[in-house]
Amino acid sequence: MTEATNSYERVLVTGGAGFIGSAVIRQLLSETDATVINVDKLTYAANLASLPGAEENPRYHFERADICDAEAMQRIFHAHRPDGILHLAAESHVDRSIDGPGEFINTNIVGTSVLLRVGLDYWKELEPAAQERFRFLHVSTDEVFGSLGPEGLFTEETSYAPSSPYSASKAASDHLVRAWHATYGLPTLLTNCTNNYGPYQFPEKLIPLMIIKGIAGEPLPVYGSGENVRDWLHVDDHARALRTVLAGGRPGRSYNIGARCERTNLEIVRTICDLLDEVLGDAHVPRREKITFVTDRPGHDLRYAMDASRIEKELGWKHRIPFEEGLRSSIEWYLENRDWWQAILDGVYQGERLGVGAAGDKASRSS
Repeated sequence: MTEATNSYERVLVTGGAGFIGSAVIRQLLSETDATVINVDKLTYAANLASLPGAEENPRYHFERADICDAEAMQRIFHAHRPDGILHLAAESHVDRSIDGPGEFINTNIVGTSVLLRVGLDYWKELEPAAQERFRFLHVSTDEVFGSLGPEGLFTEETSYAPSSPYSASKAASDHLVRAWHATYGLPTLLTNCTNNYGPYQFPEKLIPLMIIKGIAGEPLPVYGSGENVRDWLHVDDHARALRTVLAGGRPGRSYNIGARCERTNLEIVRTICDLLDEVLGDAHVPRREKITFVTDRPGHDLRYAMDASRIEKELGWKHRIPFEEGLRSSIEWYLENRDWWQAILDGVYQGERLGVGAAGDKASRSS
């Protein structure tokens, strides 16, 4: 089976002004004829500047709304009549969840439950053919599985063992999605993906933070010894995977998404240093010498790695962008689009350390 990515006419994307959501919308607008409804609360990490040209596109509609607001969600569902839902809206940064888990519980668990309830009511009102066509795809993370040892891969059958408030909130939302399918018959789909990277990523994440600090010649903080391992996937490959699952996935089924590209955090930072030295040609002192080791994140999982065999065999998806190529192009993007990230650094985020574990449950500090 080959990738199927163009079978839905009206796709509602929650969190469409975020990193992954905006990548999905850019693809839907440029590569398909689908009408796209972007539902986003516009919290600190959302950025409509990540959707250049979308506002002028007649197939694009933006709704500023909170997924926890049931009345707003009901209005949006009935106004736009979507036949596919891509649910990406979430609080997603582990460090912030350590400082203030309350917002993660509210958005990721309560918000997902609201969408499921509203989506179920909407689905029940559809004609039989439209019911058969409708899909609700919930986008989740590999972090729900906890930490792997030095060997092995996460599969769709791996038991959940979340370690952080963020991963626990996503695990809970995954269980709700499965329950709405098993109990009510809502045609849900679930994906769990590895770490993403690429253009338009909010600067608190490892790769853009290291790129931006490296451009400025600042110290490059690495947690612990830097030996934590992640499987890295370019955001454009992830967006294609989500479109593929929406179009061809089996209701009630989950799909792991990954690139079999394991790197330690220290390897990532060293590679960024070398590429910046090469591209900028200004390294009187190699940027590797700017690497500093800082206190590790509380509960920092050692290793994540995905077995993506199911989506590859059943739906024909495979990642296309080699990591070295994708990382180089990402560095070039951040160099060429300084205005995009400088506006963030001048506003909602200044590159400060988060998630040191001292805040407990002060939800007021999680935004």
